[in-house]
Amino acid sequence: MKIVFVTETFLPSTDGIVTRLCTTIDWLLEQGHEVHVIAPDGGVTEYNGIAIDLIPSRTFFFYPSKKFSLPNVRVKQLLVSYKPDIIHVVNPALLGISGIYYGKQLNIPTIASYHTNLAQYLDYYRMPLLKPLMWTYLRLLHNRADINLCTSKSVLQELTERKFKNVFIWDRGVDLHRFHPNKKSEEMRDRLTDGHPEQPLLLFVGRLAREKQIHELRRVMDELPDVRLAIVGDGPYREELKTLFEGTNTVFTGFLHGEELAQAYASADLFVFPSTTETVGLVLLEAMASGLPVVAAKSGPTLEQVRHGETGLLYEPEQVDTFPQLVKKMMNNTLRSQMSIKARKHMEKMGWHHAIEKLFRIYELTVKETNVPSAVSNISSSKLGNSQSLK
Repeated sequence: MKIVFVTETFLPSTDGIVTRLCTTIDWLLEQGHEVHVIAPDGGVTEYNGIAIDLIPSRTFFFYPSKKFSLPNVRVKQLLVSYKPDIIHVVNPALLGISGIYYGKQLNIPTIASYHTNLAQYLDYYRMPLLKPLMWTYLRLLHNRADINLCTSKSVLQELTERKFKNVFIWDRGVDLHRFHPNKKSEEMRDRLTDGHPEQPLLLFVGRLAREKQIHELRRVMDELPDVRLAIVGDGPYREELKTLFEGTNTVFTGFLHGEELAQAYASADLFVFPSTTETVGLVLLEAMASGLPVVAAKSGPTLEQVRHGETGLLYEPEQVDTFPQLVKKMMNNTLRSQMSIKARKHMEKMGWHHAIEKLFRIYELTVKETNVPSAVSNISSSKLGNSQSLK
């Protein structure tokens, strides 16, 4: 099969969207399929042996650390050239318009996947009055696709209630070989604790942006001064956060990739996650796969990922004052050790293999079937067999 991805973000950005996309591309290439990627310029020009088609991009005042591509006729030219069997538009917002619009114009089956709650983000950028307009825009855009995918049951419910059509779940997964407790590193722990590996180490991994609510970790550091915190990631909020956390035992590492990221997870004691704007929270899965218990704010996706009292502890977002108390509770070595074992065991059922097989089956049905939503619905909860049958 010949697949074209049109994505709003790609490497070197490091987030759940890019991780999921790269893992999918790797699997498709291993299975012998032809893959093309269209993305904003400023990033990598090649990935796993395929050239990335780059579209001119620009920064915007509200997010200066990220470049965005506007709709561009170059996308149509590339689609005409590649003649794909299917287009997968990843997180459509601006560039994704071109993928969906020209897909329809050229009569190419098109899937759109929803990964970011842009409407909720507006609360954190002081533009809440624009939320209804944002939802209308996203609904109109997604409803031009043949099939829409999202990443959790709670998001599926919200999109359905907001009249998004033909929405199905793109199952979550995690790389169980890369993210593993045996990646623990004394050298990495020394780095993350700024030379104090004997002290408890909290870890946050993610994009440093207002909507991640990372500032809530300051109250944890104030109430637990003997704890160390490592913040892994980068983004527009970094300098403001560094100022906010001055005087605390906090280390900012910037982005970590590959083995370094795996070592960071496995070398910490507890993963802390105050965000309530996630659509899946892939970092939660990576943390638990690494044997790292979680303390996180309750939201639809975190309730789906974290088993309260077994693999971590959850607090009500409106009761954020309980956040430090739960972290303190998790300083009990026996409790933390028990949850660490359960976290890894829980994740061992969630490797990427099944999730991507099922995605490819959706691709096949979208290309071949006349009643696509009905066909996809029939396999949306099914267990797929050997991947050889999907080639």
